[in-house]
Amino acid sequence: MTSTLLITGANRGVGLALTREYLHNGWQVYASCRDISAAPELQALQQTHPHLTLLELDVTDHAAIQSLSRSLSGIALDLLINNAGYYGPKGCGFGNTDADEWRKVLEINTIAPLKMAEAFYPQLKQGKPGIIACMSSKVGSMTENTSGGGYIYRSSKAALNSVVKSLSNDLFSEGIRCIALHPGWVQTEMGGPNALIDAGTSAKGLKQVLDRLQPEDSGQFIDYQGQYLPW
Repeated sequence: MTSTLLITGANRGVGLALTREYLHNGWQVYASCRDISAAPELQALQQTHPHLTLLELDVTDHAAIQSLSRSLSGIALDLLINNAGYYGPKGCGFGNTDADEWRKVLEINTIAPLKMAEAFYPQLKQGKPGIIACMSSKVGSMTENTSGGGYIYRSSKAALNSVVKSLSNDLFSEGIRCIALHPGWVQTEMGGPNALIDAGTSAKGLKQVLDRLQPEDSGQFIDYQGQYLPW
């Protein structure tokens, strides 16, 4: 029986690499992004992979999330990956924080993953209970923050980790596992050219982590190499 994935932010970077990785492993993939017409690599994948369905979704549009859930009401999801993310403006250090951008980052990085989890909870309960994986970042770790700065992005990922922890407790009795993932420092538009790994390496590692996930791992913070990270 074919396993099924729904992923947000699938048009580039780690999201696109994860889409490729799961398609390569025979999964049915529902890949979403804000503008399919501006996602040529996803469109090209669709030409060669009949198990890929492209979906247009703005994750900050909660009505659109609910509408998409209704249209996929008959689908049993094995995995939901909340990958869509936004860094916000660079250089927003102490004394120079853009509050409007901060709200935008929180909408995408923190609120949207919870709204996705709530909307697709019925699909995750169908068949065997599924996994909710949220793309976090090590910069959201309180323990790892030894350099300061990055107020907007750091706080959004720290808040996301809190969301994941609560979800893991609320959904434990349902058998739905919830995990926060750190993809590594990846050579993407967000990570920059000096990053340590490419998106394909990150995607392969993340899939291995999710493949091996145990019930006791729910609510944990794990990187692409399977290392547990401190909150």
